[in-house]
Amino acid sequence: MKKILINDNPWECRVAVTRNGTLQNIFFESRVSKVLERSFFKGQVIKVLPGIQTAFVDIGQAKAGFLHISEIDREMAIEKMGALLGLEDDEADKKKPPRQYKPNISKILNEGDPILVQVSKEPVYEKGAKLTTCFTLPGRFIVLMPNIPRIGISKRIESREERLKLRTLLGQLLPKGMGAIIRTSAENRSPKEITKDVAFLVHTWNAIQTRYKKAGFKELIYQDLDLSFQVVRDHLDNDVEAVIVDDKDLQRRLYKFARGIAPEQSMKVKLYEEKQGIFDRFDVEHQIEEVLQKKVFLKSGGSIIIETTEAMTVVDVNTGRYTGSSNLEETVLKNNLEAAEEIVRQLKLRNIGGLIVIDFIDMATASNRQKLFRFLEKTLREQDKYQSVVLKVSEFGIVQMTRKRSGKTLIQQLTDTCEVCTGLGFIKSVQTESFTILRKLKQDFLKRKSERVTLSVNPLVFEFISSIEYNSIMELEKLYKCSITLKYNDELSVDDYTISWGK
Repeated sequence: MKKILINDNPWECRVAVTRNGTLQNIFFESRVSKVLERSFFKGQVIKVLPGIQTAFVDIGQAKAGFLHISEIDREMAIEKMGALLGLEDDEADKKKPPRQYKPNISKILNEGDPILVQVSKEPVYEKGAKLTTCFTLPGRFIVLMPNIPRIGISKRIESREERLKLRTLLGQLLPKGMGAIIRTSAENRSPKEITKDVAFLVHTWNAIQTRYKKAGFKELIYQDLDLSFQVVRDHLDNDVEAVIVDDKDLQRRLYKFARGIAPEQSMKVKLYEEKQGIFDRFDVEHQIEEVLQKKVFLKSGGSIIIETTEAMTVVDVNTGRYTGSSNLEETVLKNNLEAAEEIVRQLKLRNIGGLIVIDFIDMATASNRQKLFRFLEKTLREQDKYQSVVLKVSEFGIVQMTRKRSGKTLIQQLTDTCEVCTGLGFIKSVQTESFTILRKLKQDFLKRKSERVTLSVNPLVFEFISSIEYNSIMELEKLYKCSITLKYNDELSVDDYTISWGK
C-alpha cells in the first residue's frame, strides 16, 4: 500500500509517496521560487526566428520562453495563415490551407503580438521555459485539452468495454472543439463523478480566457494548485493507505479538498503529531540522501551507477557480489531484471528525462534479451506516468530510451555546482597542481630577474615540493642564479600561489 507523506514548513513544502516503506516519488516546493510548469501567461512575442521555426516570448521571467512551431495548436496556425493567405471563411472551416504553403512561424506570429501561452517545461541550465499553445488542464479523472479536439485513454485501462464506455461518455460531455486524456483514475468511475470533473475544468478554462482579455503583457493568468493539493489530486486513490500531514491547518484544508474531489477517500487525510520529524519517522530523509548518490545498491548485491550530462543520462549495471545459481545466463538475467525495476524507480525519483542509455550486463541468449525488454517496458507502463519510448536490447546489452522531461531533476533542485571542481566531479591532484605552479614560476623567471624569490603555496603543495621535488627548486636556483624560499600559507587553495620578488 502507498502512503502520501507531507512535510510542511514556512520555507518549503515536501511531499513523498512511498510504497511499502520504499520511496517512489519526492516533490519539493519552495515558498520563494514558484514552479512555472503548467502556468498560463499573457506573453508578448519579442523575436521570431523562421530558420529554426521558433518564437521567443517574454513572460516576465529572467529569460524569455521559447515556442517552437510544433507547440502551436493547429487551430491557431490555420487561422493566422488563413488570414495572411486570404482564405475565405469556408476554406478556413475546412482547416486545409493550400498544400503548397508549408507552416511557417513567421506567418503565424509577429514581434509584439500578445499570445496566451502555457509553460510545458521549466527553464533548464541556460534555456528559458519551453512554451506551448496546446493547452492542458489536469483534473482528477481527465486532463482537459481545451483546443485539441481529440480523446486519448490511459494505456493502463486495459478493458475494451471500459475504454469504449469512457470514450463515449467524454464525447458527450466535452464542448465542441475540446478534447481530453482520460486518466487511469477514471476507470470504473460513475458518469456523475466524471461529469463533475469535466464541468470544473471547462469552467476553469473559460475563466482563463476571460482573465487573458483583461490582463497586461507578461501577466500570470493561472497556475496549478499548490504542491500538496496537486499530489493529493493526482495520487489519492484506493491504493493509498493514508495521507499523513504534519501541519494542522494544511491537514484541515486538504481534508476539505479531498471531501470535494473524492469524498470516499477523505478520511485517509490524517494529522501527524509525533515529536520525531515525519520524514525521519518513515525513513524518507535517508532515502533522499541515497538518491543523490551516483551508485545505487541492489538487494541481490549488484549495483547501478547513474551519470547525467546535459545531452543524456547513462546507467551502468554491475553484478557486484551477486553470484546467483550455477547457470551464469540465469544469474545475469535475474540481475538485469532487478536492475530494470530499480532503474524505473530511480528515473522517477530523480526526475530524469530526455535520452537515456542503459548498459545492462551482456546476455548471450536472444530470448533473455527479449524478456528484459518486455519487463522494462511493462514496468515503465505500470509505474511511471510520463511517456517513454524504449528500443530493444542490443547484442551488447545496451538499451536506448527516451523519457519525457518535466521540470528540474532532483539533483538540480537540491544541489549547486561544486566551487572547487566546477561540476567536473573531480579536482586536479596535488602533484598536477604543484607541477603547474613550478611551470608558472619558471615562466615568471623568463620575464624578470631577482636574487631572492619567495614562493608561498598551499600546505599540501608545500609538503609535496619540499619532500619530493626539492631538487627541482635547486635546479631553478642554479639556472636563474637566485635564492628561492618556499613557504606555506593556510589561506591559499591548492591551485593558488603568490611570488614575492626581492633584490
